[in-house]
Amino acid sequence: MWKLLVTFLLAEIAYCDEFPLLMPNVSPSKPETYFCTPIRIDSKKDYYITGFKPNATSLTAHHMLIYGCEAPGSKQPVWNCGEMARANKGLKSGPPCSKGSQIIYAWAHDAPALELPEGVAFKVGGDTSIQYLVLQVHYASVERFKNGVTDDSGIILDYTEEAQPKAAGVLLMGTGGRIKANSIEYMETSCTINENKVIHPFAFRTHTHALGRVVSGYKVTRNKGVDNWELIGKKDPQLPQMFYPVEDKAMTIGKGDTLAARCTMVSNRSWTTKVGGTSDDEMCNFYLMYWTQGKELKKKTCFSFGPPLYSWRGLGGLRNIPDDASTL
Repeated sequence: MWKLLVTFLLAEIAYCDEFPLLMPNVSPSKPETYFCTPIRIDSKKDYYITGFKPNATSLTAHHMLIYGCEAPGSKQPVWNCGEMARANKGLKSGPPCSKGSQIIYAWAHDAPALELPEGVAFKVGGDTSIQYLVLQVHYASVERFKNGVTDDSGIILDYTEEAQPKAAGVLLMGTGGRIKANSIEYMETSCTINENKVIHPFAFRTHTHALGRVVSGYKVTRNKGVDNWELIGKKDPQLPQMFYPVEDKAMTIGKGDTLAARCTMVSNRSWTTKVGGTSDDEMCNFYLMYWTQGKELKKKTCFSFGPPLYSWRGLGGLRNIPDDASTL
């Protein structure tokens, strides 16, 4: 009986474990700092990430991303990263990934932990293209790091070595563009799925900075010249920026379907706000998390130029746009 119990416990330990992917007690010296730190994954083993537990607060970290990379952006334990990265003395600069970049998780606004559905996981290591995981933390303010205070913000990964039947993936939708002074602006993007796969969306996440009021995502199918819109998810981006369940849990998306996202921005500023990486800039992001059989989509991102160059009705060519796309 004792032997059977020990065997059971060992099986449970093997089934699910944790790994802390954390900043190694860093101390950013300048506001709007982006730091990256990597872990290398055993290329001889397959690992399956099944959940994400944040180890951070919005008082410290503006947002955090986990990238899956073929190769990291630097060989250093910590480096300056991000398009708008501020240089910190003694650290080199580089992108999160130098090869094969994809986002697998994002966090902001004190979002809670995320557990993937039963049997769904991000496969990493082994023969996959994800040989490194890179944690990126954006420090908008550095006031608390005076007097030698350091930070270990990051994500605790739930993982198992037991193969999972469903492959998880993330499609990041976003825009460039600008928001005029004292205006309401729609920042929109869309793209058509051209791969012969069926994906099952199960969670979505929205991200803007201060001007965002509503972010919405849709599946659009065209039948005899008529666009049919089905809501994937809609949220106020000033709420905790967690992954929320999709509106229709039975929804599937396949070849020929179009995905569309809109951020409604309200500016009372007397100047034009552009898309960028600092908290005074803006961003328009809609993250779609899904599962599929076999491997995830090759397509990882769907970006447009944003206003004034791109709109759903203009270059997007979409029609019958829902009247409530910009309201909650």
